[in-house]
Amino acid sequence: MIERRRLLLMRHGAVEYFDAEGRPYSPDEVPLTAAGVEQARAMGAALATAGVRIDRAVTSGLVRTRQTAAHVLDAAAMSPPVEHWAELQEIRPGHLPSIPDAELRAAFISAFEGPVPRDTRFLHGETIGELIDRTLPALQRLLAAEDWDTVLLVLHGGVNRGLLSWFLTGQAVFLGGLAQDTGCLNIIDAGTGPATSVVRVVNFCAIDTMQTTTRLSTMEHLLEKYLKLRQRRSDLGGIG
Repeated sequence: MIERRRLLLMRHGAVEYFDAEGRPYSPDEVPLTAAGVEQARAMGAALATAGVRIDRAVTSGLVRTRQTAAHVLDAAAMSPPVEHWAELQEIRPGHLPSIPDAELRAAFISAFEGPVPRDTRFLHGETIGELIDRTLPALQRLLAAEDWDTVLLVLHGGVNRGLLSWFLTGQAVFLGGLAQDTGCLNIIDAGTGPATSVVRVVNFCAIDTMQTTTRLSTMEHLLEKYLKLRQRRSDLGGIG
């Protein structure tokens, strides 16, 4: 009989990445919105109702993952040790305002469409290959540890896609079409590696369980919002 442990892999709750003038906030300091707090607390309540007990929690250390984990655990009335692993931070963008209008769609969307080549850059920043090469060893280090049965990982949309892709394929690939809505939960029963692991749940949202709100991807939403903000700045005489 294969012994498996449970990974509760979450994406952080909802945030706002741009200010009213279309300027991006510092990725390291983006906090949860009120909706993000609600998502996190709803997930914590769902875990408590299901009788889940968490032995250990890990975040990427960025504000939005720390806050999400804190609200999940508070709503679930649990207090496991919480660690912050910087190598699990989100894929790093380049300088967004410098991207020409004609290249915006590709810069936003191409890193999250289909099986993505390793040399694809996200917003002219980090490549998919670089993301995988720094996050996958961290996951493997966690799987090698023997001090937990159920662990909560609160990470990011891009990071989660890479980790899920490894569990699903057994390879260091990136399946960009895996939806990762804000505040979502993925459940993986992990063996020693992908061949002995079972991906049970992907992109479960505790509030919009049937996901009726939209059919756009996260990056399509962000691109739509950013285009409107960039146009507003242009209309006001600002720099695109």
